[in-house]
Amino acid sequence: MQEGADYREPPLVDPDVEDSAAGPDDASTHAPDAEPEIRTVVVSPAQHGERLDKVLVALAPEFSRSHLQQLLEHGHVQVDGAAGGAASRRVRGGQRLQLELVPTDESRAFRPQAMALQLLFEDEHLLVINKPAGLVVHPAPGNWSGTLLNGLLAHHAAAAHLPRAGIVHRLDKDTSGVMMVGKSLPAVTALVRDIAARVVSRRYLALAHGVPNQAEFSIEAPIGRDPAVRVRMAVVASGKPARTDVQVLAAHEGEQGSVAALRCTLHTGRTHQIRVHLAWKGHPLVADAVYGGKPVLGVQRQALHAAELSLAHPITRQPLAFACPPPPDFEQAWQQVNR
Repeated sequence: MQEGADYREPPLVDPDVEDSAAGPDDASTHAPDAEPEIRTVVVSPAQHGERLDKVLVALAPEFSRSHLQQLLEHGHVQVDGAAGGAASRRVRGGQRLQLELVPTDESRAFRPQAMALQLLFEDEHLLVINKPAGLVVHPAPGNWSGTLLNGLLAHHAAAAHLPRAGIVHRLDKDTSGVMMVGKSLPAVTALVRDIAARVVSRRYLALAHGVPNQAEFSIEAPIGRDPAVRVRMAVVASGKPARTDVQVLAAHEGEQGSVAALRCTLHTGRTHQIRVHLAWKGHPLVADAVYGGKPVLGVQRQALHAAELSLAHPITRQPLAFACPPPPDFEQAWQQVNR
């Protein structure tokens, strides 16, 4: 990768991300708000009897039909001065249509939104945070606002000029813990290179169903998109190489079955890697419904916490290490297993 004008946006190296393919990857961040454009048209004789949404597509072909249908549902379309009604409505020749082109949620995603960031470290090049469970890292369908990216845009001005506002790896929504962000282009470039070279160390704490029959073991199995359920990842022969080291720290036998407390070390960073590898071995994370886990011990979200991060500072190369205690819901369950 080259810096400056020839810099190309690096691929994310994701330890546990909801869906790295979902959502726009925009090196710019947001555009200023503008007044919605109003378009009007009189239904021609040739359009008589056509569906309303089809006529809207002809009026604004640069927008998807689904977005135009949403505008219709939200009252941004009028027919002869009255609410447009259903998308399937048949129009008549001579009717006057008015369409208010409100920007898509996606186009409005990259804007600053102030939020309280739990800072573990910050200088002019690097930011390390404690990400709470429930916070989406990057805008994507269903989460176009209120993400960490929006918070970064509000936190420092330079984020507006960085790929993904400096995000170089992601934790998925329900994973808590330590996460690093670049604050300058040289830092982003260096962090991505270090992750790719596997010189950044990341350790997670996890609670999983069942107890592995080995105290320490490695899982090496390729991960790719699940061919049967596209919102999931899976161990598939065509996937990318992935390795997770697992250490069993404690085990607990309860009325709802056994639970193991694990420390997981990443050697690669595939989407949902820890979740997929453990589920593949028959030990899905507690409360991870996507991969077969069930809520126990009071945990209602996937029991995964990014506990430790070690790296070289992207500019000074000074060794840095961070440890982040689990949030209360994870901690109380962890103590039940480790008592």
